[in-house]
Amino acid sequence: EDLPEGVAPVSGPRAPLRRRLGTSPVASVKLASGCDRRCSFCAIPSFRGSFISRRPSDVLQETRWLAEQGVKEVMLVSENNTSYGKDLGDIRLLETLLPELADVDGIERIRVSYLQPAEMRPGLIDVLTSTPKVAPYFDLSFQHSSPSVLRTMRRFGDTDRFLELLDTIRSKAPQAGARSNFIVGFPGETEADLAELERFLTGARLDAIGVFGYSDEEGTEAVGYENKLDADVIAERLAHISQLAEELTSQRAEERVGETLQVLVESVESEDDGEVAIGRAAHQAPETDGQVVFTTREGLVPGRMVEAKAVGTEGVDLVAEHHELAEAAR
Repeated sequence: EDLPEGVAPVSGPRAPLRRRLGTSPVASVKLASGCDRRCSFCAIPSFRGSFISRRPSDVLQETRWLAEQGVKEVMLVSENNTSYGKDLGDIRLLETLLPELADVDGIERIRVSYLQPAEMRPGLIDVLTSTPKVAPYFDLSFQHSSPSVLRTMRRFGDTDRFLELLDTIRSKAPQAGARSNFIVGFPGETEADLAELERFLTGARLDAIGVFGYSDEEGTEAVGYENKLDADVIAERLAHISQLAEELTSQRAEERVGETLQVLVESVESEDDGEVAIGRAAHQAPETDGQVVFTTREGLVPGRMVEAKAVGTEGVDLVAEHHELAEAAR
């Protein structure tokens, strides 16, 4: 049965029908709800329940509807996309679904958010780095890199394992994007733990880094932990790592100068000296990451995917020249 005009299929388990607001060429599609992980700092499982995957047919139906509304990029979201399909009997269901989504008429890019490093597998890395129209983009939830802090968080990994994962990804897709969030000042975190995090950040070459100071969240195991740091110590560490993150992500942007990018034009904005076209490359997710600022807006309209060359930076943002214009000027 056809849905009413302007109404989308459900956007998640037991969710109501959804009307699309706005005309952005980018939209999110929910893959699942809930989470089965028990990180000591996170209350999500207590109020969102167990991990429940949407049926692939529902995800495909919503993606087709969005494409009919003019959407060019779909961002798949959930608390843990690497677990998609495990409750449906197929932990590798995401590897099957991604090529099907990329084949939807009108869709130019599929992006996957929030991946758990401990659940990354060779087949998923292969699909994310080699499937046409699937962005080689890795939003990896590292949270820290000191093994002792990670154990206290009830997570897994360490600096060297995480760097090895990034090396594996870049060996398959050298221009792959990578971002992550980190918590500093976690109960029991030492100066040595902080130095280990710095070692990881310096070697990871992440495109975007979010840094947060620890604070108690009601309903989590960590609320009852001892060895909590003073607020001024947490604030000092937050400021230090945030400054380092800003420097490192700006350096990473500079490394990308000279790269050829596939950029989805998202908006044309008015500024004092005229109009400026803004877009995002495959390594840049909406809202959380940097963006691409074009040297001219000529021939660029929202929703158009264009090839461009990075010619400069503005902090974490890239300045790029549209290839068609560059060729016409020769």
